[in-house]
Amino acid sequence: MNLNRTVQDTRTELRKITWPTREETVRLTLVVIALSIVLAFFLGIVVDRAFFWLYSQLVGL
Repeated sequence: MNLNRTVQDTRTELRKITWPTREETVRLTLVVIALSIVLAFFLGIVVDRAFFWLYSQLVGL
């Protein structure tokens, strides 16, 4: 395989990339942070309570 050709093909493909604007990056970052907080709340409270209830039921037997 020709290394020079591979590097040239890679550079050609990288030029085709449409990079997000600063505003898109900030907006999408805020979406990721918000979803992470919601998921953390769900896992930390709802799932934890469900496991606690299940554990209580098993120990109660």
